[in-house]
Amino acid sequence: MGYARACSVALVGVEGVVVEVQADLEPGVAAFTLVGLPDKSLIESRDRVRAAVVNSGAEWPQKKLTVGLSPASVPKSGSGFDLAVACAALGAAERIDPAAIADVVMIGELGLDGRVRPVRGVLPAVLAAAEAGYEHVVVPEQTAGEAALVPGVSVLGVRSLRQLIAVLCDEPVPEEPADDRGRPDAMLAGLMVPGTGLGAGLAPASARGGGHIPDLADVAGQPRPRKALEVAAAGGHHLLFSGPPGAGKTMLAERLPAVLPPLTRQESLEVTAVHSVAGILPPGEPLVSRAPYCAPHHSATMQSLVGGGNGMPRPGAVSLAHRGILFLDEAPEFSGKALDALRQPLESGHVVVARAAGVVRLPARFLMVLAANPCPCGRHTLTGAGCECPPSVVRRYQARLSGPLLDRVDLRVEVEPVDRADLLGQGGRGEPTAVVAARVREARARAAERLTGTPWTTNSEVPGHELRTRLLAAPGALAAAERDLERGLLTARGLDRVLRVAWTVADLRGAPRPEARDIAVALELRTGIQRGAPMEAGAL
Repeated sequence: MGYARACSVALVGVEGVVVEVQADLEPGVAAFTLVGLPDKSLIESRDRVRAAVVNSGAEWPQKKLTVGLSPASVPKSGSGFDLAVACAALGAAERIDPAAIADVVMIGELGLDGRVRPVRGVLPAVLAAAEAGYEHVVVPEQTAGEAALVPGVSVLGVRSLRQLIAVLCDEPVPEEPADDRGRPDAMLAGLMVPGTGLGAGLAPASARGGGHIPDLADVAGQPRPRKALEVAAAGGHHLLFSGPPGAGKTMLAERLPAVLPPLTRQESLEVTAVHSVAGILPPGEPLVSRAPYCAPHHSATMQSLVGGGNGMPRPGAVSLAHRGILFLDEAPEFSGKALDALRQPLESGHVVVARAAGVVRLPARFLMVLAANPCPCGRHTLTGAGCECPPSVVRRYQARLSGPLLDRVDLRVEVEPVDRADLLGQGGRGEPTAVVAARVREARARAAERLTGTPWTTNSEVPGHELRTRLLAAPGALAAAERDLERGLLTARGLDRVLRVAWTVADLRGAPRPEARDIAVALELRTGIQRGAPMEAGAL
């Protein structure tokens, strides 16, 4: 009778649970039993592991083998347990010293020839192992850079099961030649989910393929939307662009990622973990350092936006846009059910998805940008453009963006059509992205210094109670906002959001606290009512 154990990690959403893989050999008819709530792909690992062990030059034990995955109450899915199952079986057969693998976390899929194939979710799995106190991790060679991002963990990247057996038994490590026949590496196929390539709306269209990088200087005119874009980037405020087709709404939104500052180390780890689980982490780029950009099509379902799917829920668009931008072009064309599902993550910064297979908490702190036409034909606000939409159709179209959703949008800006002078460059080029991004970084630095010692880093995260008790505006600055609250133009949530935007405006112009002019700018950006506030580029 032989017994051995190794460790692996089961992913639940974007969080990991360390699983003990136990192998027990008993005399009897040769059989392989796998228990512990495995899914279909994990049950199939019995045949993969047996073939990989035999083709790696090791002898498969001709006894009754039972492999248990503990804790048995946690659902387990995927092929990442293959390596741990193989080593536990070899340890029970005394081909490997059981003590050498008892406290080693192993993640990887086995091919029938014994090669170790990469799997998705390596970073969150290694993070879970580190939090559980494990110090040694074995991963596929292709994902060793991703696993090495976790401090305090010794990472061993292997190319085949033969190499791992040699390392554990202190034998000469065999060479595994790489496939250098000039074609794409088939081993990397397990890292990418089909359909998440360049056409999935995960990057601005003009930034794909290493071509022209979007720059704000390319935008003709539009001083007010440009300033709203800068305020949104500086404070993390949600933004709505409304206007006729061709005015530049999408063009402005695609230039927002370059205005945002680079992610901090902690934010990069959070984003990389989500992208690794979702299968959209580009091979060779183990760490995401720039704010992600996700632009789903307006036919997207509620599950694809907030997360879900068959079995254990998977990250949706709001989680893929975590610490970045979620751009909903043609927002009124989205289903009302999908749009209203965004209301909770906009407030809380996370999504809790409950399914029969379990409850998953997914991160979802993103900057939302909406783009909408004024009516189905898009010409309702144009003078003499010949809009033939009846008033009832216009009202019904605009009502697709519900009041509770719009109440969570801090900035609502009308994008006017570009005139001939601006389009032909006679009005001069606008500020480039580098200049605007520098102001945004300075404003965020002022906000971070002010919020030192608190759990918040940007103005959009500060609760209203703090804004009304500790972070006070200048005396008398809130008079206009209080009048709008009494008239019903602002809700209590709207007043808090006006204060947050006012703090961002004050940070952009280097003021110690908001004054009446900052409140006027915030009110004009939220309500659209002209108040004579300076809104030109650089005026703040």
